[in-house]
Amino acid sequence: MNDRPYHIKAVLFYWEGTVIRQDQRSIETLKAAIGCPMQKTVLEFILSIPDVPDKNDTLAKLNAQEKIAALSPEPHPSAMEILEYLLAKDLRIGIISHSELNTIQRSLQAFETIGEKDFDFIFSRDDIAYQRPTTELIGLAAERLKVTIENMVVTSANPSEIENARKQGALTIFLNERLQSEPQTVKADFVIGDIRDIIDTVRMGIPLPTGKLPNHFLREFLNQFVFEDPSVLINPGVGEDIAAVDIESEDVLVLKSDPITFATDSIGQYAVLINANDIATSGAIPRWFLATLFFPCGTTPSQIKSAFEELKQYCRHWGITLCGGHTEITEAVVRPIVAGMMAGTVSRNDLIDKRRMEKGDRVLFTKGVAIEGTAIIAREFGDRLAQMGISKNKIAHCRQFLDQISIITEAKIAAENPGTSAMHDVTEGGLATALAELSSAGGHKIKVNMNQIPVYPETRKICDLLDIDPLGLIGSGSLLICCRDADSEELMQRIDAAGVEITCIGEVSDKGQEIQACKGKKPVPWPSFEVDEITKLY
Repeated sequence: MNDRPYHIKAVLFYWEGTVIRQDQRSIETLKAAIGCPMQKTVLEFILSIPDVPDKNDTLAKLNAQEKIAALSPEPHPSAMEILEYLLAKDLRIGIISHSELNTIQRSLQAFETIGEKDFDFIFSRDDIAYQRPTTELIGLAAERLKVTIENMVVTSANPSEIENARKQGALTIFLNERLQSEPQTVKADFVIGDIRDIIDTVRMGIPLPTGKLPNHFLREFLNQFVFEDPSVLINPGVGEDIAAVDIESEDVLVLKSDPITFATDSIGQYAVLINANDIATSGAIPRWFLATLFFPCGTTPSQIKSAFEELKQYCRHWGITLCGGHTEITEAVVRPIVAGMMAGTVSRNDLIDKRRMEKGDRVLFTKGVAIEGTAIIAREFGDRLAQMGISKNKIAHCRQFLDQISIITEAKIAAENPGTSAMHDVTEGGLATALAELSSAGGHKIKVNMNQIPVYPETRKICDLLDIDPLGLIGSGSLLICCRDADSEELMQRIDAAGVEITCIGEVSDKGQEIQACKGKKPVPWPSFEVDEITKLY
């Protein structure tokens, strides 16, 4: 089943078996009369006949058999309702049929409000029999509908037609009215047992109007969440404008707000983890999340549903409760934006304050530089990287860097170490900015050996090709930890045992605010960036 966002501009029906009902016995009789194998569609069989006289003879038999079988094909009882809905939404509609045009016209007479003029094109077997192979029909249909194949959904009751449409890149709906009584083996984006479910599938791919997310969609998307946190007194829902949380038993409430503005792919994942990361650096447990989602005009419900599903997935994984927010389609943005607010709790004695940094503390760094930036570039600019010579496998590997952007695991371990004096996660502006911020918040200079800073080869390669500095590239997924020298080895061992790479890159120096960088024993300037390096790509 499809779990990706989609945008539908046209619907293509394989006529028989969807809009027009087919009797299985009649189909078998018809196929037997013309010598068509049962596993093939009539259209596939006709197109596969290479000899023109043989094809003419088969078509003559088919015409005769159709006249014997039925004078008037029977429309599906819900077909008119579906077609009226599609027309009301200004969607383009096309037909592919193995029947003659006059047979299709005769079947349309059964519809009170729908006629031949309401379809953007009709491919009958008169049009197709001597034309193109079935593998080209989908592309030809998209041309006639004046849409890209990706914006067209193909509906059929035949597995081979669905398989062909998927291979061509179209979205597919497989209608199987025996869905409840037989196992499902057909690979389709959507499998339905009732033709009326086409409406539910299509409506998720139609752009929404500007303004708040309609309540019926909000209710549907929130229903996928499970709200089990007893401390949340008022859960999110239609008509609920606030969240209420009981914090009577907690010592300290830690709050954080951060928008996600660079990424469009996996934006829900970013929103949860980027905000949870900051909460974790204080030694607190991330617990409650509020999300304000802004989508540009033209956004479909399926795109918004995808973001909600990511929020659900990552909140559930880390034990966080979504307790409020707002969703809107607006002209104010050109790409999706999620502004998140996270709250967590920690005992007063366990709260980590960066002002506890002391001279001699070791500065530790987890994973590698620019993890998040590497993932974003691979996801947003994969085509550009491919043109520059990066292999598809490498790009796919870099896309998976997104799985590493949480620092909650190592932050929790560091919070349990009595020697941990400060934590700061790397975000916008990269490691260069994060170290400067840590120095400022902790009131101490920091010495850094640039030769010790880990940069993954994939990150280095991408940054070299795009002429950007990895030290200034957004880097969620990496955590800076200041730890007393005597406790640092044990901390590094515990974090390493948890499967997280960790490196000592420097030490805390005298009071002040400065990064004192060196390469070996040679002093070098520490870079600074007014804006994140990733902005060069937009």
